[in-house]
Amino acid sequence: MADFKYDIVEEIGVISENSKGWTKELNLISWNGAKPKYDLRDWSPGHEKMGKGITLTEEEILSLKEIINKL
Repeated sequence: MADFKYDIVEEIGVISENSKGWTKELNLISWNGAKPKYDLRDWSPGHEKMGKGITLTEEEILSLKEIINKL
């Protein structure tokens, strides 16, 4: 697996926490120095490890917000 770098620019919020202390979070993250994107994934305590997740541009997160508001 190739090395990659990430910088959590803004911790927006925790959605849930499991029994092992991992949290599902929405954050704004810069991957490999690129423009930050919204990121939804599981994190271990202290952000030492991460699970699989999704990244969304600002346009995509706004579209998702519209969809959620219709629920």
